[in-house]
Amino acid sequence: MKSFKQYLNEASASTLNVFDIDETLFKTSATVLVVKDGEVVHKMTTQKEMDAYKLKPGEKFDFSEFRKAQTFKDSAKPIDNMFRKAKAIIARQGEGSKTILLTARADFDDKDMFLQTFRDHGFPIDKTHVYRAGNLPGSSAVAKMFILRKFINSGKYTKIRVWDDSPKNLTAIDKLTKMHPEIKIETWRVLHDGSVEKHT
Repeated sequence: MKSFKQYLNEASASTLNVFDIDETLFKTSATVLVVKDGEVVHKMTTQKEMDAYKLKPGEKFDFSEFRKAQTFKDSAKPIDNMFRKAKAIIARQGEGSKTILLTARADFDDKDMFLQTFRDHGFPIDKTHVYRAGNLPGSSAVAKMFILRKFINSGKYTKIRVWDDSPKNLTAIDKLTKMHPEIKIETWRVLHDGSVEKHT
């Protein structure tokens, strides 16, 4: 496994660094609801539960809690290891390098409160941008792929590094390697304790 110093040294020009938010930078308490006929039949609080759950006939996911900036502000607790890593990479990245946050969430009901939460925890949110895959149709994995392809097609980057807690998201992003052999893509899975393991 790479040392923290190696991560910093690789924050060089032409690298796009990509961090998920929930269960990667922050632990939060927002829940995904499973709704059938207007009634909540199940609640999920982790990505692992989401990945494993199969919707039954008539059921649908309700992500409304993930749009509430107040819930995010009140419950967000930084995952120290990843927080330090992301902050250090942003501080050290070269002029041609970029760091973005890529979340499965859609737009918040209060954008300013959402962004201020990062500032309150000392995260340089104003030096990056939050891309919200939840605004696009389809699964979060496919939506994240779509967003990253725009960066690949820009021709500005020779390397992309992605940190995410969801194996499904990472597996989907890994497909970009075969589609775009001209660019090096690394994916890292963030574990529950904030440590990381190489996905590809």
